[in-house]
Amino acid sequence: MASIHYLPPVKPSAIALGTAFTYATSLAVMAPLFGETYRKVKSSSSREEFLHSKEATSAATAYGSTLVGSAIQTYGVAALLNATGTLSYKGAAYLGALVFAATSIPGLVTGFFQERRSAEYLAVKATAALVETAGLSVFLTWWGTRPMPF
Repeated sequence: MASIHYLPPVKPSAIALGTAFTYATSLAVMAPLFGETYRKVKSSSSREEFLHSKEATSAATAYGSTLVGSAIQTYGVAALLNATGTLSYKGAAYLGALVFAATSIPGLVTGFFQERRSAEYLAVKATAALVETAGLSVFLTWWGTRPMPF
C-alpha cells in the first residue's frame, strides 16, 4: 500500500508560484497555437460554432495539460531541491541543468536526427526547456521550498 508520507514536503506557495512560472514559459512557446485559435474565434459566426470546433478542443486540451504538467514539474523540482539540500543559486542551476539534460536533450536529439527539425525550432524548444528547468530551480531557490526553515 502506497503512502503519501514518502513524498517530501514542499511549501504550497512555492508550488503555486513555480506552477505560474512554468505555465507562463510553456504558454510563450505555445503562442502560435493560441494565435490560430484567436483567429478562429474572430472568424466564426457564433459562439457555439467555435466551441464545437477543433481549435477550441485543441486549445482547451493544451491549457489543461500544460497547467497540470507545470504543477507536477514544479513539485518535482522543489522536492529535488529539498531532498538534495540545495541552498545556493549555483547548486540550483546545476540541478536544473541536470533535469534539463535528463528530460529535454533526448527529444532534441531525436528532433534533429530523426525528425529533421529546423535549428531555429530546436533552439526555441531548448531555450524554453532550459528556462522551465534551470530557471525554475533558481526561482524556487530564491522563493524557498522548505515548509519549515531550519
